[in-house]
Amino acid sequence: MSFRAYLRDWYEARKGADRRFSHRLFARRAGVTSPSLFNEVVQGKRNLSAQALDGFVRALQLTGHAATVFRDLVALDQAPTEAERNAAWERLSASRRFRGARPIEGAAFAYLSHWYCPAIRELAVRRDFRADADWIARTLQPRITAAQAREALEVLFELGLLVQAEDGSVMQAETSVATAHQVQGLAVHNYHRQMLQRAVDSLEGAASGERHIVGVTVAIPMSLVGELKAELDRMQERLLHLCDAHADGEERVYQLELCLVPLSRDVGRST
Repeated sequence: MSFRAYLRDWYEARKGADRRFSHRLFARRAGVTSPSLFNEVVQGKRNLSAQALDGFVRALQLTGHAATVFRDLVALDQAPTEAERNAAWERLSASRRFRGARPIEGAAFAYLSHWYCPAIRELAVRRDFRADADWIARTLQPRITAAQAREALEVLFELGLLVQAEDGSVMQAETSVATAHQVQGLAVHNYHRQMLQRAVDSLEGAASGERHIVGVTVAIPMSLVGELKAELDRMQERLLHLCDAHADGEERVYQLELCLVPLSRDVGRST
């Protein structure tokens, strides 16, 4: 999943086969002026420009599918926008070879990147839950399609987040979701972006008695930020403990979102 790790391993293998091979020789074949560029890219100190990327593909002697995968891995790592990184991930995860080698990783990314996947997992604790795509589609708010519900169920079963009991019923399982480092931040950002959009939508789509949104705008010293983050973490733990204490009468799935975001630049960075 890391093009930098791939470069490191490729160079070690190439050097093992030919002790005369060097970063200088690679740079010459890639058409770049700096012999240290290869090592700086591997160490994460430099990114590949579009021109350097073309040269690296040429020096690595990558063609066809292999060249495409390498370019997508570079985009996944260093694309300037999350939309571009998501697009690179979609191309990578759509590969038949990738799906065969890393099915769980693709499912974990899908779980965090679609708001209705964790919602369906929580929906499964209701006594009347049905692992039926049509029932799920019309129960969620906002509604999703039956096709989306079916795909989400496949993801949840594949990750072991939902399991089938001996009596045929489906229930929530106690397990965790992990994604590769290269896509973890992207997947988590997708999760929060979609959940925050649900909060925005609720301002018009949900009755005021069903939602509760509070916020306050304050000026604080930067030294207080860490303490505020820790307090939000403690608040989340208290809220989860409160929910766990009423775990026998679940009726509806809610999203609790706690935020602390800057609305101005730091002192000395206002220009």
